[in-house]
Amino acid sequence: MPEFSDRQIVASWHTNARPWTKAVQNQEIESRTLVTDQAIVQAVTSLTPRRVLDVGCGEGWLARALAERGIEVFGIDVVPELIAEAQRIGGGRFQVCSYEDVAAGRLRVERFDTIICNFSLIGKDSVEHLLHALPRYVQPQGHVLIQTLHPVLACGDRPYCDGWRPGSWDGFGPEFTDPAPWYFRTVESWIRLLRDSGFDILECREPIHPRTGKPASIIFVSRLR
Repeated sequence: MPEFSDRQIVASWHTNARPWTKAVQNQEIESRTLVTDQAIVQAVTSLTPRRVLDVGCGEGWLARALAERGIEVFGIDVVPELIAEAQRIGGGRFQVCSYEDVAAGRLRVERFDTIICNFSLIGKDSVEHLLHALPRYVQPQGHVLIQTLHPVLACGDRPYCDGWRPGSWDGFGPEFTDPAPWYFRTVESWIRLLRDSGFDILECREPIHPRTGKPASIIFVSRLR
């Protein structure tokens, strides 16, 4: 097994910011257009927040979708090119900020009603440190929502246990290069990590892909203890 790290994930997103923006804005990712985009919007709006933090916001599509529903959004991402695109289109306030900055308390903002991590938690140490720091950024009884690949399906033929996995751009165009590795977590591990970070699980949603009949993702809805 090659040695993978969170740094490789960040490097990959710097490399692929432009083709990713194109793929999202042209609705080229089937699972997102059919299922997961609407699933996270519905999960967020069901909590009726007024002010949310979008962690790993990318080019800002979710901020724009929530802004259309009257929700104030502050988005952060470590990739300047993605933040520049989000700022260009608008729909919220956006800032270049790493997960390490958040974990160290360097994000100077008021607390949020809800924090969203939409397919943006694929590392190991950076994710663990980030989640442990989120209580300082969320209002009392505030919520954290995480949408990620469904562990049972994403596991494939590999053993169902935590560990690094090689990345892939299968299904994407040739302009995508240097796929990011990702850290696989079981459902049990996700729940334990959230609880250890000070959050109680309220609900687990499993959006179903209309063509495969299988979960396209899993959404953890948690509340600050």
